[in-house]
Amino acid sequence: MQQVEQGNLIGEETRQILENALLPMLEKNIDTVVLGCTHYPFVIPLMQQIVGESVRVIDPAPAVAKQTGRLLEAIEMRNKPRRKGDVEFYTSGDPDALKFLLPMLLGESGEVRKVEWLNDHIVASL
Repeated sequence: MQQVEQGNLIGEETRQILENALLPMLEKNIDTVVLGCTHYPFVIPLMQQIVGESVRVIDPAPAVAKQTGRLLEAIEMRNKPRRKGDVEFYTSGDPDALKFLLPMLLGESGEVRKVEWLNDHIVASL
């Protein structure tokens, strides 16, 4: 969602985009919304305002992260708890834009490298 990429998590335009998507579903008496985009968790509070407390909003990201941890552990690649791992940021978009948004969206900061998909491989710029 471009609004998230611009850091507009609660603005009127963001609300309108979400209402356009959610209100037709509410008319069909939905009781659950399952998020399917990496951008949507950042607007869960606004989504919840729109759909109300009787509709559950499910973010599958925590389950995906747990499964990733289990898979890393199974192949003995999980970080040992004796030290905190390094965090690296990559984007297929504008690295400067993501660097600006990191503190707002994730409470993190750091260098961001651009990646591209070339010849069936991910290639990171220096």
